[in-house]
Parts: sequence; C-alpha cells; structure tokens
Amino acid sequence: MARGQAPRTVFATFALEQHQVIAADRISFQHLARRADGDPPVADFFDLLAEGETRALARLAGLADACGLTAREITGYQPRPGCQAFPSYAARLALAAEPADAAIALTANFAAWGGYCATVRTALAEHYDFPEAARGFFTLFADPAPELAVAARAAVQQGIDTGQARPATAHRHGQLLQAYEVMFWNSLGE
Repeated sequence: MARGQAPRTVFATFALEQHQVIAADRISFQHLARRADGDPPVADFFDLLAEGETRALARLAGLADACGLTAREITGYQPRPGCQAFPSYAARLALAAEPADAAIALTANFAAWGGYCATVRTALAEHYDFPEAARGFFTLFADPAPELAVAARAAVQQGIDTGQARPATAHRHGQLLQAYEVMFWNSLGE
C-alpha cells in the first residue's frame, strides 16, 4: 500500500472488514467500561474508546463511498478470519481481563495502529488519488488525540495506583494485540 503497489480493491476490503471490527470493538469497549465502573478513570477511558468507534464508523463511510460499496455489500460481507482476530481478542479481554490491563495493552497498540493509518492516508493521496473524505478514517487515527492520551494515562495510573494492573499480564495482552494487528494487515491481501 505504502508504495502504491496494492490493487485498489484492497481498500474496499479494508472498509468492509473495518465495519465488522468497529462494531465488535465498540461493544467490547462498552463492556470494559461497565466492568470498570468502580474505577472512573478506567471506565472513562473505555467510554472514550467506544465513542471513538462511533466517529470512526462515520468517517469510514467516505472510504466505502469512494470504493463504490453499497449498503447491501457491506451488510452481506463475509469477513476474513485473519482480519477479525484483533476484535475477537478484544472481546476476550472485555470478558476476562482486568480492565486496567486491557487499557495498558490497548494503549500500547495505539502507536502502531496510528502509524499504519498515517502510512495508508499518505498512500491514498499520493498513489491512489482518493479524495479527502476517503482518507478521513485514517486521519482520525493517524493524527494525535490529546484527549485520548490524557485518558489513557489516567487509566493506566489508576491501575497502577490501585494495584489492579499487572504489568506482565498487560504486556502479554499487548503482544497478542500487536500480533493480531499485523495479522489484520497481512490478511487484507489474501
């Protein structure tokens, strides 16, 4: 993608997969927020992530439109397992992980996700001539989000201060999330 060598169809696949990812992640983040209800900084962090998924879905519409996807194609799409591993693991974290550990793991993954999105945003403009509306989804994640950074720091600090965070466990969760992130990108071209 970064060098403009991927077929344009990969962006349609990306949009179709992200419709599934966003819906799943929003539910996972909402569940984590409810589970962390006694720890406002952690719950607030996950509420903010869930709200971000709503914004992401709105911005994804520009890419879907630029790719000529119809509502029927979006709702009838059969997702690729490799693209859905990340949200599946996020759901597992929502059900069983300590919310503070999940916050640490997800925060660690943000830098990688943001970097991927920045690369794709640039490629869409330089090599594929996609309009700004089609790049909006990637801009949302590529540009710094100060409010999210503050919320992430507060959630992590809350986990540390209360002893709920277990760094080794959070690290393991983060490694798996990163592996599933790479799997997502690799699965797009299959």
